[in-house]
Amino acid sequence: MKKIRNLLLLAGILAGSGACSPTSDTAGENRLPEWALGGFVRPVGVNPLISPDSNIRFFCPMRRDSVGWCESDTFNPAAVVKDDRICVLYRAEDNSATGIGKRTSRIGLAESRDGLTMELRKDPILYPADDEMKEYEWPGGCEDPRVAVTEEGTYVMFYTSWNQQVPRLSVATSRDLLHWTKHGPAFAKAHEGRFRNLASKSASIVTKLVGDRLVITRVNGKYLMYWGERMINVATSDNLVDWTPELDEAGNLKGCVFPREGCFDSELTECGPPAILTERGILLLYNGKNRSGEGGDPRYPARTYAAGQVLFDATQPERVLARLDVPFFRPVEEFEKSGQYKDGTVFIEGLVHFRGKWYLYYGCADSRVGVAVYDPATPTPGDPIPESTPTAEER
Repeated sequence: MKKIRNLLLLAGILAGSGACSPTSDTAGENRLPEWALGGFVRPVGVNPLISPDSNIRFFCPMRRDSVGWCESDTFNPAAVVKDDRICVLYRAEDNSATGIGKRTSRIGLAESRDGLTMELRKDPILYPADDEMKEYEWPGGCEDPRVAVTEEGTYVMFYTSWNQQVPRLSVATSRDLLHWTKHGPAFAKAHEGRFRNLASKSASIVTKLVGDRLVITRVNGKYLMYWGERMINVATSDNLVDWTPELDEAGNLKGCVFPREGCFDSELTECGPPAILTERGILLLYNGKNRSGEGGDPRYPARTYAAGQVLFDATQPERVLARLDVPFFRPVEEFEKSGQYKDGTVFIEGLVHFRGKWYLYYGCADSRVGVAVYDPATPTPGDPIPESTPTAEER
């Protein structure tokens, strides 16, 4: 037992320090370890699930005019189960400018009885307005939501407030998914306001499976979330609104997961859907970006976003126990490699447990919304490992 524990400790140290040995993985079948979730299968004839629609219009309180709020792109979705339906909250961009991050984003809501066919609401449910948050949200808007629910039925949304100057991780709450109370930047009060203007995004709050639904839970007596884009950090809260990032002895952010040389996540590691407290530890699904040129994984195209998984210790939630060396989910379909982000993106943000299966909702090339399904009754490998190195044109 002592030897096994020492091996686990060593694996945690290596996984958190950036060690990676991707070239040892055999091309072809991508078998996932027992601690990981998946593999996820794209349902035939379903994707893309949500696409832009220039016919849907909304009166913008900031522009004081009717705008096609989901005219250009619909992507990066959150998901939660409510009243035996899957509710998908997705980012939508209007056509107010050209270029990534230049338009105004709003968050829309779609509902599904089967997880595969969506009914879209006409108006967005979270958007920039003439309120206390306009200094943080205008003109860039509200981006990239992650949503979870408490056992009592309060929905908590983490999203990026983007004023086209500084992205800030912000919090909103709701009882019905339609009417939201904005609470402002998550780190505004932490450490005497030191991180109020920190460029921050992408929060994955820890949940647990209770019956057939994921609900927010505490870790060591506090709510806990993993967050960050360039590296993954930890923050805690007593009230789900005000969050305190963990710091190291020097007073700097205490990162726990970093990009790895030679891996699919060599450029960045960005949190995905809400994390899950399991019997083996805390499981986090995250987005990795492959570096361009030297230092990236040569089997995947440069700048590609693909999805990984990491397992943390449940009692020491910053300590890594295990981490995938290759992505379990990567761009393979044409709609995942053609759109606003042409280098290829499957950007995961929404995960629900629904009628015994897991539904993963993701952004496709920053332009569409897709879904993939994992049925625990049917063991399936992850997306296959490439057989050969991409050509120069692909990279």
